[in-house]
Amino acid sequence: MSYVQEVLKKTVEKNPGEVEFHQTVKEVLNSLEPVFDKHPEYITAGILERIVEPERQIMFRVPWVDDQGKLQVNRGFRVQFNSAIGPYKGGLRFHPSVNLGIIKFLGFEQIFKNSLTGLPIGGGKGGSDFDPKGKSDTEVMRFCQSFMTELYRFIGADTDVPAGDIGVGGREIGYLYGQYKRITNRYESILTGKGLPYGGSLARTEATGYGVVYFMDEALKAQGKSLKGATVVVSGSGNVAIYAVEKAQQLGAKVVTMSDSNGYIYDADGIKLDTVKQLKEVERKRIKEYVEIHPSAQYHEGCANIWNVPCDIAFPCATQNELDAKAAEILLNNGCFAVGEGSNMPCTLEASDVFLNKKIIYSPSKASNAGGVAVSALEMSQNSMRYSWTFEEVDAKLKDIMVNIYNNASNAAKEYGFEGNLLVGANIAGFLKVAEAMKAQGLV
Repeated sequence: MSYVQEVLKKTVEKNPGEVEFHQTVKEVLNSLEPVFDKHPEYITAGILERIVEPERQIMFRVPWVDDQGKLQVNRGFRVQFNSAIGPYKGGLRFHPSVNLGIIKFLGFEQIFKNSLTGLPIGGGKGGSDFDPKGKSDTEVMRFCQSFMTELYRFIGADTDVPAGDIGVGGREIGYLYGQYKRITNRYESILTGKGLPYGGSLARTEATGYGVVYFMDEALKAQGKSLKGATVVVSGSGNVAIYAVEKAQQLGAKVVTMSDSNGYIYDADGIKLDTVKQLKEVERKRIKEYVEIHPSAQYHEGCANIWNVPCDIAFPCATQNELDAKAAEILLNNGCFAVGEGSNMPCTLEASDVFLNKKIIYSPSKASNAGGVAVSALEMSQNSMRYSWTFEEVDAKLKDIMVNIYNNASNAAKEYGFEGNLLVGANIAGFLKVAEAMKAQGLV
């Protein structure tokens, strides 16, 4: 058994039941086999044994009182995975599905995603099994205040800087930041995704969605293809999906689908994004309301069949493991030639294998959805300087970062004998930077 497989086997045994964590560790480690042939010093330094083990795992209870005066208790998490290249950086997710395994999967991915940006940020992730859906603003505020009352002692501008994720938008970030400032009497950059009046960055809202399209645009250009005139399927209707649609439309694509957890809409004439923004960002309604405003569109219950819609390019932007091998085969049979992951690990390992075996353009999430954390790091820089860049300046920096991520992943894949395989290339490029930093810093 190879060194990589031994570490993988031990990791699965030490973390029973954490299926998503097992999945991402397997995906990354299997890509790294050729690295250790070329760099046996990483074996001596025990890089893999250390990189799969979080530096710190924090779990805590979050008591709060609902609007009926009843005590509620949720569970909070922060996994500080790796700080070899900078302070821990990664989002907070508020969703009923959150557990330690989910947070570890997200945190492990974050190590390599953050490394790929070229910015000095380490990997971490956190969240709670609290569900903000259906809660009043005051309930969300009380929960966030309780959550931060525990979390504040573990974070800091040079230690750990969380951001938003699923269930944590501008409202939640505001409440969390207010409580941190109240407790510590410090006005510092300990959260990103803040509102513009108190230190947020222009283009942060758009960053992840724009970033996945910038990455795909570069990958398409390398093969003489283009988004212009392409038919695109997008899943999700949250922040990532909305701005992926916006940028794809700006570059000339026709986006025909969006979805939420109940179902998906199909608009053969192209999604009217202003309607979606009004429904999801302002009114917080379900995506099915779209067809009441645009009756020529169709609404279908359930999300899985969204991948049956014929398209040239697919952007899964909803949640993890939303696209399986069967869906991958259907996409390819219907003419899809490119898949760009917008959400974290939306394709199962089996689906990824389908895409890689057919040699279509396939961009893994750690590369193509790194735009959000990249602009979060740019927000940290602006806060440190007490200065704000224009939207155009941030957007230009974001595009440059995404183009560099594509080039680095593509070059690493070629160097290690996997030309065209952006999944392997991204894993190797992200790993090498972290491994070198860990080796240089000794046994920590």
